[in-house]
Amino acid sequence: MRTALFVPASRADRIPKAVASGADAVVVDLEDAVAPEDKAGARDALAQYAAAHPGDRLWVRINDGSTPWFDEDLAVCRSLPSVAGILLPKAEAPDHVYRVSGAGKPLIPVIESAAGLQALERIAEAHGVVRLSFGILDLMVEFGTRPGTDAARFVLDQTRLRILVASRMHGLRPPLDCVHPDFTDLEALERSAAFARDMGFGGMLCIHPAQIPVVLRAYQPLPQETDWARRVIDHADSTGEYAFRLDGRMVDLPLIERARRILEGST
Repeated sequence: MRTALFVPASRADRIPKAVASGADAVVVDLEDAVAPEDKAGARDALAQYAAAHPGDRLWVRINDGSTPWFDEDLAVCRSLPSVAGILLPKAEAPDHVYRVSGAGKPLIPVIESAAGLQALERIAEAHGVVRLSFGILDLMVEFGTRPGTDAARFVLDQTRLRILVASRMHGLRPPLDCVHPDFTDLEALERSAAFARDMGFGGMLCIHPAQIPVVLRAYQPLPQETDWARRVIDHADSTGEYAFRLDGRMVDLPLIERARRILEGST
């Protein structure tokens, strides 16, 4: 999952466009994109769309466990076979994570508060969690961080590092980076996606179809990387050597593992 594109549940007419966007996952949003008075209608629209399009494998961002909509959101996700997984926003109470994992769907908790960061290890170890993500805008509001500053970038990168460490410690798939809110600035998006990729992230949450090809390109291995990886694996497999010289540089087990991951990502 390199790209996960949000679409409001209250605008079910936009779901086919999101499905056709090329995104690896479409996330139907019952949370921030839906006004409180529209929650029930959005939930019904999701159910109706899923029933009419059983072949569309949709993820759903439900409302968080502190809201009055949490239980009903969870119930509708549990009842729909075409719901492929659940995003839990503002994940901070491990018992909420356990309740969502009980729905039997793959789960991505989204860390968006200091409490979520504090409980990160317990969240990451919960049954059913497949990967992590985070929301930097909510975190910066809580911290009082000024957006667009060097300090904001420091907070972003520190949060990324904590998410990466928790993901690796608990054997989760590479995490998804937070959204890039300015969907008109594709150059900045490309830089941000490349930076997160180089850190070890596996993809990004997206808010507009125009972001999809940019992020997909960023997470696609470069031809020279794929060529290097293939030659590393060919040499290791044919000789049984796990320490050798290639292109004037030493290759050992960590680089062989990196080569395997590059090839897995290019297929």
